[in-house]
Amino acid sequence: MITITKVEYEEQFCGAQEENERRQLLDAVYKQPRVVLNRADVSEKYLCPERQEQEFPGVKEEEDLDHHQDKEEEHPQPPNIKKEEQLPPYIKEEENFTELPVTGVHLKTEDGCQYEENKGAESPSCSSKQQITEDDEDHRGGSHADSWLARMSDGEDTSHIDDDEQCDNDVTCHTDGKRGKCSPCGKTFGTKYHLRRHAMGHTGDKPFACSVCGRSFSVKGKLKMHIRIHTGEKPFACSVCGQNFAHKGNLNKHKRTHTGERPFACSVCGQNFAHKGNLNKHKRTHTGERPFACSVCGQNFAQNELLKIHTRIHTGEKPFACSVCGRSFSEKGSLKNHTRTHTREKPFSCSVCGQNFAQKGSLKRHTRTHTGEKPFACSVCGQNFAQKRSLKTHTRTHTGEKPFACSVCGRSFSDNGSLKTHTRTHTGEKPFACSVCGQNFAFKGSLKIHTRTHTGEKPFACSVCGQNFACKGNLKIHIRIHTGEKPFACSVCGRSFSEKGSLKNHTRTHTGEKPFACSVCGQNFSQKGNLKTHKRTHTGERPSACSV
Repeated sequence: MITITKVEYEEQFCGAQEENERRQLLDAVYKQPRVVLNRADVSEKYLCPERQEQEFPGVKEEEDLDHHQDKEEEHPQPPNIKKEEQLPPYIKEEENFTELPVTGVHLKTEDGCQYEENKGAESPSCSSKQQITEDDEDHRGGSHADSWLARMSDGEDTSHIDDDEQCDNDVTCHTDGKRGKCSPCGKTFGTKYHLRRHAMGHTGDKPFACSVCGRSFSVKGKLKMHIRIHTGEKPFACSVCGQNFAHKGNLNKHKRTHTGERPFACSVCGQNFAHKGNLNKHKRTHTGERPFACSVCGQNFAQNELLKIHTRIHTGEKPFACSVCGRSFSEKGSLKNHTRTHTREKPFSCSVCGQNFAQKGSLKRHTRTHTGEKPFACSVCGQNFAQKRSLKTHTRTHTGEKPFACSVCGRSFSDNGSLKTHTRTHTGEKPFACSVCGQNFAFKGSLKIHTRTHTGEKPFACSVCGQNFACKGNLKIHIRIHTGEKPFACSVCGRSFSEKGSLKNHTRTHTGEKPFACSVCGQNFSQKGNLKTHKRTHTGERPSACSV
């Protein structure tokens, strides 16, 4: 090993003395096979056997150099060393030593303390990509990302790192130690290249730009994956179903649909998921976290997809259109359900009665008719309902809310179904016909009650006297005979009635209204029953005959 003082090394380093010895030192540092020494000042007896294989030569004390120079005068130049004229082809005659890329050299100070010169210099394989001078490395120069490089601690060993280590995106540098540490976050990396790439996340550097859309990326690999959006390339194919994917990660996720693998488990309830993203969404059901807020109304959502769908309520956007009728929807699932109205597809079947449904939610609601389940309870009166929609409609009986108004008479209703039914009183529509007598009705419930006049069915029995009725409304009115309840009071005279119809007839005695007219003589009556009795004077009908 070369043993010189630090002072003389610096003089040689600056090109002040002995040009031939400087070239020899450079060749010894690089240990290049093609470099030929042109001075006989290095021999095996000056090399420490235990350090011949190390990367950095050490520098000994001054007295060793004096001994080395004396021996140099005594011994002639070995025959295996070529003459001065045979210089390595990459070393110029007047080339400045400080401008060459140099690996680290361990120097000893006068007091014997060793320090490392050019510690951050890159290996020869990397020098073609980014040349760093001695002065640049001492000041931690280079790109903006290099400013994040943290000096390694004294305890870290770098002697195992090969000079020929490749710093390329396609090569992983495996090391037992750490080459660099990120000062903002403290994360350590095995190569300087990977540390630089990580540092771009802090600096915001995105040097790789897409030539199509201009979007920039911090890593070349991400740009490569992004370009596939434009090219449509999908190089990763599923070996089971043949489906292609643009990214290998998406293929790995897809494979779990075939294997049934669910490696991500919830730490609270133990439920397993195939994708980590689904697990993160599920966790919010336990924490109640809703991090996605609507910028218009402030409503919060647990998933970004739900916020996106909700935003369409404000924008009115309906991007999903039916290819048959052209009707548009704000959600893809709504379009899928709607399409079944054209195809008549009913893929959801009840396991009890076999009835089929077009939507899974409809089957779920139907199942409650078999189980009797009523999971929705009113917070005011405690009444339970099988459907959430029924509870919502019922709640309006407490709040008095009637959001659905008739465009003809202005009458308001608490649910849309009641408004739709009421509209038929203006249009005269009677879509429900009796299969026995052909009589038409405006309401489905009215047809059902009418059918019982043909069948004689009276399913509603009074719990007091046992009398049966064809409709539930008649039973309810009948019970008031036993209870004496008269909930309908006249606003003029205060008289009360057990039936709403009776109050309506009574009110006409105050208003003088007679809406029922005889078609024969034109006489008017306030009650329908009185008109019916009057008509018998024209027909001569006597339905109540004396049996005697």
